[in-house]
Amino acid sequence: MFAPMHEVTEMPARFRLAELLEERGMSQSELARRSGITFATINAMTRNRTTGVQLDTLDKLARALGVEPGDLIERDKKRGRGK
Repeated sequence: MFAPMHEVTEMPARFRLAELLEERGMSQSELARRSGITFATINAMTRNRTTGVQLDTLDKLARALGVEPGDLIERDKKRGRGK
């Protein structure tokens, strides 16, 4: 038998680039220069206007910011469904 299914509250992920850039006093343009990722991609991620990203992009951004790739994303509790 299968275990009973439990309702899962879905909370979309969000990028933390805006916070990380502010903490470091770094502009999006500077991050683009340091990471080799286009300004357009960084801008879209900073505004959370993208739903997917390549792992190598996360790695390049994380290295340029001095963080781990997992530090770039978090669950967005404000946009999640349910309580």
